[in-house]
This record gives sequence, C-alpha cells and structure tokens, in this order.
Amino acid sequence: RYREAEIRNTILAQVLDQAARARLSNLALVKPDKAKAVENYLIQMARFGQLAGKVSEQGLIEILEKVSQQTEKKTTVKFNRRKVLDSDEEEDY
Repeated sequence: RYREAEIRNTILAQVLDQAARARLSNLALVKPDKAKAVENYLIQMARFGQLAGKVSEQGLIEILEKVSQQTEKKTTVKFNRRKVLDSDEEEDY
C-alpha cells in the first residue's frame, strides 16, 4: 500500500509542475474521489507516453473538466402521468 502511494506520488511529481501539484493537493482535501480520478487519468497518460512535458495548472484544469464531464451523474426526472377521474367531467346522480 505504502509502496503504491510512493510510486503514484513519484509519477505525479514528474508529470505536474508545482502550481498544478498544489491545485491537485487542494482538490484532494475537498473532493478526494475527484482528485483520485484525475491522478489515475494523469498516471495512465504518463504510462502511455501521452504527456509532452509537465502539465501546467491550466492543463490540469482542462483535465479536471474532462474528468468531471465523464464522472458527472446524469439525473433524469421522469413524469408518469396517470389519468385521474375528475368529478367535474361527469355528473354525479
């Protein structure tokens, strides 16, 4: 467990500049799940060689937006309207 965290931190230190690293740390305090998703995304990109140089704070913000769109919960409201008999429609005798 400790070794895994150490490896993650090493990779993140290599791919993020100082400002981006600080922003990610702040995010981890407020939304740890979202920060973990961003970290996983960055590590995956690094493993596949998809990062050219260090990610800046602006680059991290763009990645954050992508991750937010992918993980955003889609909420839908479905109205199920039933026909209700209205006493005005028919005469009650």
